[in-house]
Amino acid sequence: MQTRSETHDVIVCGGGLAGFCAAVAAARHGAKVALVQDRPVLGGNASSEICVTVHGAAGFHAYSRETGILSEILIEERARNHAEINENGWTNSVFDQVLYDLARRTPNLTVHLNTAVHDVLLGNDEISGLADEARRPQPDTTHGYYRRPPCAPRRRIAAVVARVANAELELTLRGKTFIDCTGDGLVAHLAGCGWKMGSESKEQTGEVHAPAKASTNTMGNSIHIRARDIGRPAPYTPPSWIKKIPDADFFHKRGRGLYDLRGGFWWIEIGMPWHTIHDNETIRGELTAWALAVWDWIKNHDETTKHRATNYALDWIGQVPGKRESRRIDGLYEFNEHDIQANIALPDEIAYGGWFVDLHTPGGLLAEHSEPMAGEGYQADSEYGAKSYVGPYGVPLRSHIAADLDNLLLAGRCLSATHAALGTVRVMATVALVGQAVGTGAALALEKQLPLSALPEAPHIAELQQRLLRDGCFLPNLRHQDAADLARTARVSASSHALSHGVGPDDPTQLGDIGWGSGAAGLPKGSASWPLNRLAAQWIAVSGGRLDRVSACLDNLTGAPRTIRARLTRPEHIWDYRRELPLLAETTLTVPVGEKRWIEWPVALAALPDGFVRLELVAESPEAAPGWRSSRRILQGQLAAWAMSPKKLRRLDPGLSLAFRVEPPQPVYGPEQVLSGVTRPHRATNLWRSDPGQPLPQWLELSWPERRTIREVQLTFPGHLLREIHAYPPFFRDPQTPRDYVIEAWVDDAWREVHVEKGNYQRLRRHTFPAPVTTKRIRVVVQATNGDASAMIYEVRCHV
Repeated sequence: MQTRSETHDVIVCGGGLAGFCAAVAAARHGAKVALVQDRPVLGGNASSEICVTVHGAAGFHAYSRETGILSEILIEERARNHAEINENGWTNSVFDQVLYDLARRTPNLTVHLNTAVHDVLLGNDEISGLADEARRPQPDTTHGYYRRPPCAPRRRIAAVVARVANAELELTLRGKTFIDCTGDGLVAHLAGCGWKMGSESKEQTGEVHAPAKASTNTMGNSIHIRARDIGRPAPYTPPSWIKKIPDADFFHKRGRGLYDLRGGFWWIEIGMPWHTIHDNETIRGELTAWALAVWDWIKNHDETTKHRATNYALDWIGQVPGKRESRRIDGLYEFNEHDIQANIALPDEIAYGGWFVDLHTPGGLLAEHSEPMAGEGYQADSEYGAKSYVGPYGVPLRSHIAADLDNLLLAGRCLSATHAALGTVRVMATVALVGQAVGTGAALALEKQLPLSALPEAPHIAELQQRLLRDGCFLPNLRHQDAADLARTARVSASSHALSHGVGPDDPTQLGDIGWGSGAAGLPKGSASWPLNRLAAQWIAVSGGRLDRVSACLDNLTGAPRTIRARLTRPEHIWDYRRELPLLAETTLTVPVGEKRWIEWPVALAALPDGFVRLELVAESPEAAPGWRSSRRILQGQLAAWAMSPKKLRRLDPGLSLAFRVEPPQPVYGPEQVLSGVTRPHRATNLWRSDPGQPLPQWLELSWPERRTIREVQLTFPGHLLREIHAYPPFFRDPQTPRDYVIEAWVDDAWREVHVEKGNYQRLRRHTFPAPVTTKRIRVVVQATNGDASAMIYEVRCHV
């Protein structure tokens, strides 16, 4: 066995999306970084080895897709990849190569693949954590779940020791700061950190989703399958050792839907009675036997699938189980479901989540049903569904700083959190944001010579948050306040700007309206209207203070005129789903018989603050209710929702609009929006959009009363926010994103080009000029988009 040593500033252990984003972020902020990954590819559960689709807040909230490094990756993957994404099981090697390419191109970053950490050296005397483990207390179940108390012999990690597969090489990687992104919290465990594994009880935590009794049970591990239509019959003969499916009810009545012959079955899952860490290989074998049994049932037994599956062949079966849950490491703060349900604005917010509280039933395939929501048939308006629908909520840094070591950060599912909180915060898009945050924090702490424990405190947390915002991240409770940004003192003007008139039922679909459809949280199948036997609501962006009239387009096919109740309320932002909001106006309206009837309401409101109002409609008589027509045109930031419970609304999939009009038209896409400090719709549209009736090119200008010296301009464009990644087709380049543009400076009484960009499709672009430019005026001229008629920009920043 050969040995080799390396020294870096930051050692990131684990190359899933959390670890990858942590490593890239730390390297981009000047730290010398080593990324250690035990598999031959990067991406963890998202890689082509495991093939879990990247999920996050946009699965449930319009315009909430995660940005930053993750967005850069996913935009690039869709632009390059020839293959569609069909839920779990369909990731191909293009995704892996996008990650590997970015890693290879990132200065300061060294990547070690096929390299598994097996020991930790602690303190200046480099005590082996592995050797010391035998003297440490074993996990006990006094509280019902596994609990290993803190037992670190030293407060600092000096190095990790790893073996390179098939190389007979042992690496010792020394560093100043370590980030555990292993999922199982292996580095923290070997170093002696305290941890929990299993579920706390409702009596212990008081959380809505906590079970009545604490236990060692965890969510299970999964493998996935992929099938293809080969155009001719493809018989399947299963091996003799597969599991036996009892009957069709095992699938159709227990939340294991055979919804797509191609695969994507997340419920091929097993945990208890096995340990998700120590029995991982046993679980893999059991999952393989179950996965083949599922395919055998689809091909040879199920009356609803076997004829349709005649030409389908099993193309791939995963052999690396994807894990959902194991150790949760003690941090400076235990994130909990109370924080999430109350949507508390935490002072050390460094990321956000918005996936539902997705706690799979322990045992998976061995349990009565797979997951409570699936077991209910995804009844979005059920009591369980209502309490599980959360976010977007902030995620704290303190939960990602190890309590028992001075130089260890955490990212991924091994964070300090309760089992119930883990149900939502564990998904990959969320942990990727956290990874970028802790990587940025690690670099900041090294740069400022700070202990990690100081990062969540003022003034350091504000600096970290502003760095994340500058790097394209979004934080729900913060906005850009970087004093070094010269754009904040500029006056903004534009060649034109769009007005919001509303949308009609016959407006054409926009190129960017990917994934428009119906479903459990959308319109009833086959319908163009939302039935008003249940309340529906439309967010309407307002600006300028005056709103004279609102109208809604309704269908009344009941055979008689019907009465509806109408309310206009004031939400704080586009994810303010509370039923009870400040009331601006209310009335009853009569809907005559017929289709596409425009019902007008003269609201006569003045002195309205800029932001959003919400038009809410519901039938007086639910038994004979009109329907509110939908529109295939989506107005940026103006979404619709429906009442899923007496206290809560839920977005209409996929962020579509219901047909409405406003008078006068609202100037909500003006050029001043690019200085709002927010780079997506939230409390306002925050978007400059040129008049689509005027041809490109269109320009946006920043001007100052005195000359400014500018070396760098940063632009944030729209696109890739509305839906999750799998809603977007192969080779996708968002039509809303400017493709060709020029940055010009006013020099010597003429416009001079300082940067020319062709072929862009990324959302965040940072352009550094060859030499500083001294000017009173800078403008961005959008010459062409990737398909939209309007030029659009969320933010412009200017730096020396």
